Amino acid sequence: MSSLSESSSQDAPHLSFRAFVQALREDGDLVEINEECDPHLEVGAIIRKVVETNERAPLFNNLKGQNENGLWRILGAPNSLRSDPMQKYGRLARHLGLEPTATIKEILDKMIGAKTAIPVPPVSVGTGPCKEFRLTPDQFDLTTLPAPLLHQADGGKYVQTYGMHIVQSPDGKWTNWSIARAMVYDKNHLTGLVIQPQHIWQIHQMWKKEGKDMPWALAFGVPPAAIMAASMPLPDGLSEAEYIGSLAGSPLEVVKCETSSLMVPANSEIVFEGYCSITERVPEGPFGEMHGYVFPSDDKLDPKYRVDMITHRKDAILPVSNCGRLTDETHTMIGPLAAAEIGFLLRSQGLPIIEAFSPFESQVTWVALQVDTNKLRDMKTTPEAFCRNIGEIVFNHKAGYTIHRLVVVGDDIDIYNFKDVIWAFCTRCRPGTDEYNFENVRGFPLIPYMSHGNGSPTTGGKVVSDCLMPVEYTTGKDWEAADFKESFPADVQARVLEMWETYGYTE
Repeated sequence: MSSLSESSSQDAPHLSFRAFVQALREDGDLVEINEECDPHLEVGAIIRKVVETNERAPLFNNLKGQNENGLWRILGAPNSLRSDPMQKYGRLARHLGLEPTATIKEILDKMIGAKTAIPVPPVSVGTGPCKEFRLTPDQFDLTTLPAPLLHQADGGKYVQTYGMHIVQSPDGKWTNWSIARAMVYDKNHLTGLVIQPQHIWQIHQMWKKEGKDMPWALAFGVPPAAIMAASMPLPDGLSEAEYIGSLAGSPLEVVKCETSSLMVPANSEIVFEGYCSITERVPEGPFGEMHGYVFPSDDKLDPKYRVDMITHRKDAILPVSNCGRLTDETHTMIGPLAAAEIGFLLRSQGLPIIEAFSPFESQVTWVALQVDTNKLRDMKTTPEAFCRNIGEIVFNHKAGYTIHRLVVVGDDIDIYNFKDVIWAFCTRCRPGTDEYNFENVRGFPLIPYMSHGNGSPTTGGKVVSDCLMPVEYTTGKDWEAADFKESFPADVQARVLEMWETYGYTE
């Protein structure tokens, strides 16, 4: 084991996980737990309680099984919601260098804005904090390190829930950074999801054709901007590191792995290095997934990852997402980022989509699409033609892989407010008549009604729900909402708002 001094200059919260943790501390959004906690279910129970109540992020400083070099502490709920409505998305904002009062729209606009900016390639450095300690296989045992068992029915200890897989195509032209779950298999192996059509699967297939195991790294506690990018369904062939440079406004510092030519963020907390087998598959799962279910019988065979080296910084912090029912990182990131990409995709096809968002309440299986109805009328299209066009584009694209219902609404609906979306869905979409089903498209098997319901687990089950009234296609809105905003003249509204506290109410 050797030690190197810290050398990273990238200490902004969105470019350094350690600085991000400090930002949460300064925001009053961190609870440091110094009592010894057991990673066997106790840590998971605390994180789950936190995400279900939008509480402060827990930092576990004293884990059963930790070693003298601090390998590792755990930060739970790294990108879940805050209880303060003015800072509801504060952790997401901190991931991107925004103020904690940023709205979800501002956050997603920043993510999409970086797509059209000039790519900023990463900068290679000689060393970094992630190289402070090096462990060879004779110096670690993954089964004894404090990897958490997060739900009692899980098939193993899921060390990988918020780390970033790093793989590269055999020709070296495409480097992909992504998030996919992985659990401890034995002392120096993991096993985890590698499923079609995800990019890690595509690159795994390339190595399979070469007949060689896939070089692989798994970096934990990476720059927060990087983990956001890793969660976004970016186009095939795009290397996330360049997109992150555009997103952050400066190049990301990366350093070469010890056992391969792969490059990892230099200030990562922990890095696993090794290979993903193209032939060996071992039991993986079950796992309490993003839709809120654990099926105890749901285990399968997934590729085996060999860990040949661990590098880490002193007092390393392992970020952990304990996914399940609302609201955790699988909801705050996977759904909204897919929605942002879907909105960008549809606008690039000339369709009049103003905003796109995935309501948390749908367990992020829906995306609401807000339509510019003036431009819609200029198209002189029909409801079926418009909705079929949207469905064909989205459901045949990787960005729409995890989404099973598109809810098309007018410009009077605030798609970031689920009360608005469900009001439109329940009052403007006639069941059957205003719904357009898609059964010959790829489905998302992690959704329970796909893998444990009726029909194919991997095909179909998708629908476009038209919540536009027929007049919105032709002559325009012919109703007035029975609410405070539309049922009263402006002077009456102003008077009520001015007197609100005088009446005895609070905001």
